[in-house]
Amino acid sequence: MKYQFQSNPGQLSYKPSLFTDAIKTLISVNFAIFILQSISSSEIMFFSNFGLVPKLVWSQLKIWQPFTYMFFHGDIWHVLINMFVLWMFGSELERAWGKKNFLHFYFITGVGSGLGTMLFGLQSTVPIVGASGAIYGVLLAYGVMFPNRTVYLYGIIPIKSIWFVIGIGLIAFFSSFNNFTNISHLTHLFGMIIGYLYLKRPIHLRSLWFSVFKKVLEYRIQNQEKKISYSVEMERDLNSILDKINREGFKSLTQEEEERLYKNSKDLSKGKKKD
Repeated sequence: MKYQFQSNPGQLSYKPSLFTDAIKTLISVNFAIFILQSISSSEIMFFSNFGLVPKLVWSQLKIWQPFTYMFFHGDIWHVLINMFVLWMFGSELERAWGKKNFLHFYFITGVGSGLGTMLFGLQSTVPIVGASGAIYGVLLAYGVMFPNRTVYLYGIIPIKSIWFVIGIGLIAFFSSFNNFTNISHLTHLFGMIIGYLYLKRPIHLRSLWFSVFKKVLEYRIQNQEKKISYSVEMERDLNSILDKINREGFKSLTQEEEERLYKNSKDLSKGKKKD
């Protein structure tokens, strides 16, 4: 936990800082971009180029949009509510995880929720803006990490955080079937789903690559060991047959032994490497 040093006459004390590093940076960047888009005379241009427009992502290769859409908001209440919830629930997560891990989770859920929403509307030309996908991921993480913490609905109704998260998850799920509002409930839902999957089964590309490489290597080693074992058995069987020929002559071989002699000789000759 980050602390600020407070000095009073005759007293030394510590208290938690109001803003953690990542939260302070995210809130500052979001408000700065909102001010920029507000004073600009071409807000529509911002949304069409930096909001998430599914059709433009794949038809015009605007592949940055699943990332940049998180930093643009529709109005002042949109950005105020998102940033307040981010500060309220994200601060404790950052203190528990550290700045780097928190930012990693935030952007994974934000980008992932955008991509998930895009897959369900590839032909859509309606811009999606806002950090809500990542915010819902943060809410999910808070409920999972601190399930017994009490939060107050509307500032007065106490409820355990886990039930609060389940409640907003159900609202996002059933609301996602309603296409007649300007709120992307599907993005909220994907933020929670990806957040949950990330917390329960975190995906690290380096570890994934190593695991795949290890499995392939183990398979090749096992396969090679089987070939060596089979080759040794064939050679042992071939030597046994040749010994019999040497003692009793070729005519003493049964039809089965002749077939084994031919087959083993052929297989062993194939296994020899050429110089």
